[in-house]
Amino acid sequence: MFLWLGFLTCTSLIVYSGTKLSKYGDIIAEKTGLGRTWIGVVLMASVTSLPELVTGISSVTYAGVPDIAAGDVLGSCVFNMLILAFLDAIHHPMPISAKAHHGHILSAGFGILLLGMIAISLFLGNQIPQIGWIGTYSLFFIFIYFVAMKLVYSYEKRQIAEFVKEMAVELKYKDISTKTVVLSYCINAFIVIVAAIFLPKIGEGIAEITGLGQTFVGNIFIAISTSLPEVVVSVAAVKMGAIDLAIGNLFGSNIFNTLILALDDIFFIKGPLLSFVNSGNIISALSAIVMTAVAIIGLTYRAEKKKLFLAWDSIGILFVYIVNLMLLYRIR
Repeated sequence: MFLWLGFLTCTSLIVYSGTKLSKYGDIIAEKTGLGRTWIGVVLMASVTSLPELVTGISSVTYAGVPDIAAGDVLGSCVFNMLILAFLDAIHHPMPISAKAHHGHILSAGFGILLLGMIAISLFLGNQIPQIGWIGTYSLFFIFIYFVAMKLVYSYEKRQIAEFVKEMAVELKYKDISTKTVVLSYCINAFIVIVAAIFLPKIGEGIAEITGLGQTFVGNIFIAISTSLPEVVVSVAAVKMGAIDLAIGNLFGSNIFNTLILALDDIFFIKGPLLSFVNSGNIISALSAIVMTAVAIIGLTYRAEKKKLFLAWDSIGILFVYIVNLMLLYRIR
């Protein structure tokens, strides 16, 4: 009972403060004058992925549950793509992919590249070379992350007309001082960090009392909890018409999650992190790859009508998520 109460309390705090963080991130974004896709991929994605970062580091340091750390990251990648289908359901009248910028395909492609490397590393396990206690894949993750950010930024700069159009929009937060924004950001970041620190131990306890196992709990319960800021932020962005901010946040979060996995590996001093986790996590990595690929097809084809309340690509994403859930439960 207390474990579930603790889980709900931490989740509620993450949602509340995570939403506040996103608001202040949006204000900071306005003051910098950068494009929505770039802000979604970099600033918003890193802000809303803060719970995954803290939960991961906490899992591999004081909690000692690497499966929770890996499951949280990969489960969040899968759940982020499910959020994309949910956004399509609330967006009317046409599919959300038809309104999104083509530039998202670039960040989605990097997401597939990094998730593929994770899947291969999980499959090879102890055969992967290491530097000290760190797997060499982590160095590649970090390098590719910064390459991705640079290329997305360069792509955005080439979209001169849209960039100028965004810059011409009237400022919404001109009366808010930078000092106030930074202070509020730090306070809410602290709340998210404190709440996320307790999640690994709570997740370990839930895994024990339910018999579901750390891989399932990490991929489902912890992943959903730490991904709730993405849900709140993306829904709010769609409702105010900022489609690119919402989608950029989701694809960017998946790229940032890979960076988190590399940081978790650095903090996990027993050896390469992916050598100590359940190979069942490959299911989530492959599911996230397939879901992202379906999203890319949808962004490229740009269907003009929905089947029922979802576009065909969103139906495909939902189907893969259900299959992922069934497979994880089967191997629990």
